[in-house]
Amino acid sequence: MTRELQLKGLHAFYGKSHVLHGVDMVVRPGEIVALLGRNGSGRSTTAKAIMGLVDVQGGLRWGDTDLAGRKPYEIARLGLGYVPENRDIFPKLTVHQNLMLGQKPGRRGPGRWSFEDMYRLFPRLLERQHTEAGVLSGGEQQMLTLCRTLMGDPDLILIDEPTEGLAPKIVELVADYLKALRERGLAVLLIEQKLAIALDISERCYVMGHGRIVFEGSPAELRADSRVRKEWLEV
Repeated sequence: MTRELQLKGLHAFYGKSHVLHGVDMVVRPGEIVALLGRNGSGRSTTAKAIMGLVDVQGGLRWGDTDLAGRKPYEIARLGLGYVPENRDIFPKLTVHQNLMLGQKPGRRGPGRWSFEDMYRLFPRLLERQHTEAGVLSGGEQQMLTLCRTLMGDPDLILIDEPTEGLAPKIVELVADYLKALRERGLAVLLIEQKLAIALDISERCYVMGHGRIVFEGSPAELRADSRVRKEWLEV
């Protein structure tokens, strides 16, 4: 069943700190949507709000299902995957064991993704499948985190800064990986600092500033809008 993610007037809080202020956003089936903005703009909080990791008020729906107030594991089992910025691998487990932990209970029939798929996408993980994840390079850990999330067979994946701190060749590999997800029918909400990559692979983009959406449009429209880029993106 294809579903879209809808945020309508969404507010998010860390205790008494009000971080998101009425965010409206939609991610449709099978599209890559980029969420852009400077550090501290509220992008990561948006992903955490969707996954039930912070307190929210307002509209937050996955198809016909209301996500507000649900536990993170419940949201994950509904078909949403989350790749956090800090990667959160299990350092003392092997690569293969980390991938095994990504498999979610309750899915009927074979998943969309298999171990073979993961190792085909990232041959380096196949080479190191029996290696403890804690000794992998930063790029390898990022690959592992992405693949572990896919093993849960999500319909939509939220990816927070997947290219942060990676070498240029690995950045290109991650970009190709995201395109492969789209070809498999997954929807992607991509939180990314590297504007060129985000605009190259996304169909639509949002720009966030001070916890609000300040721009929505196509990559071409954002490229043409120097005012928005200067005010909300450029350092």
